[in-house]
Amino acid sequence: MALSEAKDRKRCILLKNPVYIRQAACVTGPKEGRGSYFADGFDRIWEEDLGGEKNWEEAESALQKQAGELVLAKAGLSAGDIDCIFAGDLLSQSTASSYGLNGLGIPHYGIFGACSSCGAALALCSMLIDGGYLKRGIAVTSSHFASVEREFRFPLGYGNQRPLSATWTVTGSGAFLLDQEEIGIPLAKLTGVVMGEIVDPGITDAMNMGSCMAPAAALTITSALKEFPYQPDAYDQIVTGDLGEVGSHALVDLMMAQGYDIAERHMDCGLCIYDREKEDVHAGGSGCGCSAVMLAAFILQKLKSGDWKRVLFVPTGALLSKVRTQEKMTVPSIAHGVVLERV
Repeated sequence: MALSEAKDRKRCILLKNPVYIRQAACVTGPKEGRGSYFADGFDRIWEEDLGGEKNWEEAESALQKQAGELVLAKAGLSAGDIDCIFAGDLLSQSTASSYGLNGLGIPHYGIFGACSSCGAALALCSMLIDGGYLKRGIAVTSSHFASVEREFRFPLGYGNQRPLSATWTVTGSGAFLLDQEEIGIPLAKLTGVVMGEIVDPGITDAMNMGSCMAPAAALTITSALKEFPYQPDAYDQIVTGDLGEVGSHALVDLMMAQGYDIAERHMDCGLCIYDREKEDVHAGGSGCGCSAVMLAAFILQKLKSGDWKRVLFVPTGALLSKVRTQEKMTVPSIAHGVVLERV
């Protein structure tokens, strides 16, 4: 579906009461620690990819568990202080989340929006808090390069060649504690939600997810610019999740076709997270952990410091599976957005 063909419907929700992001935490793998521009903001960097676990899947669960425990510790809270947790990952049946968070004793919603899951988790949690149904919640997502390769592509030992359009799944997890009350000095406040819609541009190449996701990102961003009282220059940054180099160029072109020039204020987490001269990641980074880690380590810190006043945060996800792509099906995509502002 072309962006211009999208139905004119309301996708945006302006919260009646701001929801405060009280704390954030992130844990990453060693490649991210040595090859990211933002490693100084990571709370914990593993020395090796397994993180002391027996397999890749258990390692990803450990990433998410550690991020959740860290955000609680930083906020000075325990699991009993949390009303609900919203968690997502890329593995079948969201097992990284269910195994990683098992035993916390917190009501749990497992969500799947592929790499857009961070945006979906923040949106759902904030809306329930704004509605008075929750007082405090956690949004957490994770990804792991090796577990995702096994889930969607080939075992690492196969040694398949990756095209230049492919992205590198970030090994990392980010967790965010959302609160109804402004306690202390929050990192930021969440004031609006943009509900994502599935967009299928007809692309079958699962190694070019940036091109698959760009139209979904364009639809979400265009909806925000039409429905919220903010034009592009009202945002310090319009941040996408993991379009990478290919998808970022496509997004700018799609937005220009809609009459919006976002080139000077667009930032893509996947394009920024790695120093691509040091790390061989082809088109950039991706995964549920990509935008989550960048939000925790960099974006929220810029809002807290006052360097930025308002950000449109739009994680992007390709809704594919290994079976469907082997059946030569197209790759539908989605992007969920939230408006973040300085307190």
